[in-house]
Amino acid sequence: MTTCRPSPPEHRDPSLPPPHRVAVLALDGVIPFELGIPARILGAPAAVDGSSLYDVRVCSLDGAPVRTSDGFSIVPEHGPEELALADTLVVPPTYELRALAEDGSLRDRLAETLGRVRPGTRIVSICTGAYALASVGLLDGRRATTHWWEAAHFRSLFPDVLLDEDVLFVDDGDILTSAGVAAGVDLCLHLVRKDHGSAMANLVARRCVVPPWRDGGQAQYIERPVPEPTAATTAPTRAWALERLDRPLTLNELAGHARMSVRTFTRRFRDEAGTTPGQWLTAQRLELAKQLLETSDLPVDHIADRAGFGSGNSLRQHMRSAVGVSPATYRRTFHLATSNKG
Repeated sequence: MTTCRPSPPEHRDPSLPPPHRVAVLALDGVIPFELGIPARILGAPAAVDGSSLYDVRVCSLDGAPVRTSDGFSIVPEHGPEELALADTLVVPPTYELRALAEDGSLRDRLAETLGRVRPGTRIVSICTGAYALASVGLLDGRRATTHWWEAAHFRSLFPDVLLDEDVLFVDDGDILTSAGVAAGVDLCLHLVRKDHGSAMANLVARRCVVPPWRDGGQAQYIERPVPEPTAATTAPTRAWALERLDRPLTLNELAGHARMSVRTFTRRFRDEAGTTPGQWLTAQRLELAKQLLETSDLPVDHIADRAGFGSGNSLRQHMRSAVGVSPATYRRTFHLATSNKG
């Protein structure tokens, strides 16, 4: 039977680095679906010898069984001591939001447990797991997201957090947060992409039968009046544009292809994709450029032309703004990682 998780080899190659250790902290009221996302997605990438690149372990605040939101309890195999060994900590969502906000003893236990985390450990929350991080001050002054349904409540409790409920996830360096439910899949694929490159993330997505990258953000899922069934959509134009990223596509050209006025097209595009046409085009061009940097030896100027940036200098500026490194640095990191991992 084929699953996301690779089959363990009989003997792990001793020359390979140890797997990246991931602790998943299950709190009372944890939602089972999101609890399983880290193991399902991060458990899939494999090294050249077939062994897992991530070692995912579920733990609790005290090593005791944990109530879930769905009428049954789970028994994590590990306790809070696992956090001191983790390279990445993931906090899935819980329905016990009021307790996180109002129960001082719970916050104290949570703060004590999170105090075990080593400096430099990457901290991740899925959906309302952001409440746990915010309740102990980890998100103060930082960009973050959570489920759009809870955005107003979250802001009322944690006004110092720079909340953005329109995105699927926020990467703020050593702390990353995701929106609701399946956005945890997007965030975990993003972690794989950061650690091991787009080729590995795409492979994991195919094995787990999920899209490797979803356009737009959470804004497209926020409740709005349902459009008329006969209303036109921008989806065909987005597909058309993806085949022409090397061209300087204008807003008038995009709207013309969709047979809409510029105003209608812009409004409908944002409703469907969660971003503006210009921002969406730049993001798609960056993704194409990163894939070419990872999988080809084309010169940077050639890649910039293929991706529609026009010049190597323009690509360098966009890469530094979006991912913080130059194309050459990105290529050294991920082209080598991809080729070494097969």
